[in-house]
Amino acid sequence: MQTNKKVQAFTLSEMIVVLILTSIVVGLAFSVLGLVQKQMLAIQDNYNKSLELNKLETVLWLDFNRYSKIEYNNLEKELKFSTELDSMTYRFLESKVIKEQDTFAIQLQQKKYYFEGDIISNGQIDALKLETTKDFQNQQLFIFKQNDATVFMN
Repeated sequence: MQTNKKVQAFTLSEMIVVLILTSIVVGLAFSVLGLVQKQMLAIQDNYNKSLELNKLETVLWLDFNRYSKIEYNNLEKELKFSTELDSMTYRFLESKVIKEQDTFAIQLQQKKYYFEGDIISNGQIDALKLETTKDFQNQQLFIFKQNDATVFMN
């Protein structure tokens, strides 16, 4: 007596097709993951650059309004803030701005200094305009202060 019982199973060709399709899907998933990671790194980099620029702008605004005298020295590329009791110095280098112990990793393309609305290259200032490079999307910062009588008396 022979019974004809068929075992329900997949054939070898069906298994190979499933493995090929699975490997294609996994490959596509990893390539998409790589693209998403690149985009996330680019977004993070832009955010860090924007944050660094905002920090510089905030610190400059605070110092412009805290100190009564602001002078730019073109030979040393220094911006010096001073009062009767205290002084602070910014140095503008090619790839960074240094404020005493703080360093802002910002590349500046152009710097303009103003006093009473006129562009100057050296001496006392009351406003400054900074333009960043393409890495920072050519953003511009314009910082100024209102002059009081002490500026004109000294």
